[in-house]
Amino acid sequence: MADPTGFLKNRRELPTRRPVDVRLQDWNEVYQPFPEEDLRAQAARCMDCGIPFCHNGCPLGNIIPEWNDLTRRGDWTDAIERLHATNNFPEFTGRLCPAPCEAACVLGIGDDPVTIKQVEVSIIDRAFADGTVVPVPPSVRTGRRIAVVGSGPAGLAAAQQLTRAGHDVVVYERADKAGGLLRYGIPEFKMEKSVLDRRLAQMEAEGTSFVTSCNVGVDITADELRSSYDAVVLAGGSTVGRDLPVPGRALGGIHLAMEFLTPANRVALGELDASPISAAGKRVVIIGGGDTGADCLGTSHRQGAASVHQLEIMPRPPQLRAPANPWPSYPIIYRVSSAHEEGGERVFAVSTERFLGDDGDDGGNVRALRMHEVRFEGGRFEKVEGTDVELPCELVLLAMGFTGPERPGLLADLGVELDARGNVARDAGWSTSVPGVFVAGDMGRGQSLIVWAISEGRSAAAAVDRYLMGSTDLPDPITPTRR
Repeated sequence: MADPTGFLKNRRELPTRRPVDVRLQDWNEVYQPFPEEDLRAQAARCMDCGIPFCHNGCPLGNIIPEWNDLTRRGDWTDAIERLHATNNFPEFTGRLCPAPCEAACVLGIGDDPVTIKQVEVSIIDRAFADGTVVPVPPSVRTGRRIAVVGSGPAGLAAAQQLTRAGHDVVVYERADKAGGLLRYGIPEFKMEKSVLDRRLAQMEAEGTSFVTSCNVGVDITADELRSSYDAVVLAGGSTVGRDLPVPGRALGGIHLAMEFLTPANRVALGELDASPISAAGKRVVIIGGGDTGADCLGTSHRQGAASVHQLEIMPRPPQLRAPANPWPSYPIIYRVSSAHEEGGERVFAVSTERFLGDDGDDGGNVRALRMHEVRFEGGRFEKVEGTDVELPCELVLLAMGFTGPERPGLLADLGVELDARGNVARDAGWSTSVPGVFVAGDMGRGQSLIVWAISEGRSAAAAVDRYLMGSTDLPDPITPTRR
């Protein structure tokens, strides 16, 4: 059982971030190692609640109190077994997830919550380091062939589960290396790609095949895909960036976030000598205050931007939970990421009215944007008159989220139905309108969290296994609740 007084003896602590002036000189992860003694003390803060709300906060249904207590006791072998029982990739979630489990931690009602995310990533990193993580190949082969389109977290989770069930799984990725946005969307300072590569090596050793530099729908047609496989899992993500159609949008120097992040990540990985879009020496404006905006911010710092402003249309969140945002819901509060700590100015409650060029305002490259303050009234944002201001800039990055999957090509050729939001429609069993074609992750759900992607990949894998074999022994974290 848990230490009943652990939360009284130990205060919440997290690893120290490397000094800003040091980490801006490289692309390595920002956190310093966390001593084992300190980690076990943090795990001891878990109260092993009678009703652990952290289970509900996590879409994966992670058995959090159990692996917290195993960590407290230093039982690392059982800890990784419990962790892997519900999560294929804790090394991803432990670095990239915003931790809704911590928001739902019962201790968080009147104290700081348990550092669940840090315990999670420490267990898996230790397991890889000591060789506990090994390939788990299937004991039997079914002879059934499955194509997974997309190698992000949803596709990888579905692929690993289906391979372990004995199916022959091929994962298609249009980039030259597998990983989806984990590879070229997430900056190296948030997750070094060696973390991804070691997991892909395990999957390959288990029997999962990867076909990269293959744009499904172009290099292989929808008809070829369906005729070559017994089932198809669509896991291509939500990749269409939200644009900003205001006057001056066509000026040079205005880019969607992924147009900026992808080549920057290739430079950091040594795959590209220089990025065609660089913040070096420029006044940068990032429109969008979320995680993608923070990724652009940290990347701009490392490229040597002269200044960075990050604009957000919403008002600045409060320091503490608002009454309308109670526990155990995810707290909408003011947060400072490592990228924000490194510099830049955050501007809230503003809207961009137009971009101005250096050739008669409407031509050439962007030289400034015109913005104004807004207030939210009657269900919409209203301009605050008299607040117009020009903000000089030579680079604008649009990081306002994603609107859905790409419709032309594969989805159109397959003929799958879309829902009202433009995502791939699916039933309670993860099946699209086309028999034998399933969907998981952001392509069906819309832009969401990495834990939802992995959870949906696991559930979709169970649905595919059931479709092919008549029944399944694969765990299914979501489908029973959807039904």
